[in-house]
Amino acid sequence: MSQLFICKESIHMECTVRWTGLAAGMTFLAETGSGHVVAMDGAPEGGGRNLAPRPMEVVLLGTGGCTAYDVVVILRKSGQDVRGCDVSLKSERAETDPKVFTKVHFHFTVTGRNLKPNVVERAIKLSHDKYCSASIMMEKTAEITHSYEIVEDAPAA
Repeated sequence: MSQLFICKESIHMECTVRWTGLAAGMTFLAETGSGHVVAMDGAPEGGGRNLAPRPMEVVLLGTGGCTAYDVVVILRKSGQDVRGCDVSLKSERAETDPKVFTKVHFHFTVTGRNLKPNVVERAIKLSHDKYCSASIMMEKTAEITHSYEIVEDAPAA
């Protein structure tokens, strides 16, 4: 059984990834230390059945989740009235093995009331430069770029 251990000075994470067997093609189930299950599958040309995201798609979506989480936390701590945060990631990968990410563009759509552009920009920069472990790791092989837009949330009628 996986467990998540949180210490003051470091975080240890564990997970178990299990192939579901011959009948399932290339489907894998990952159980996280916090007790959640994520399915992954391969493309049909690789023996998969296209039933779940590819493992590298999970890496990309995890990176998006990591940075979006940071941006929301930073905006809240900065006193911003943030109501939504979407991040779309577009990536390119190397053509040969290992097919690492070579370019990733993050486009943030931040919704709120009276959001200050300089504070939104600072939150994205702080996430990228200091807090988002996933994008900081990804930056070792990929050119990382960002853009953002702010959407004013209309007050309820």
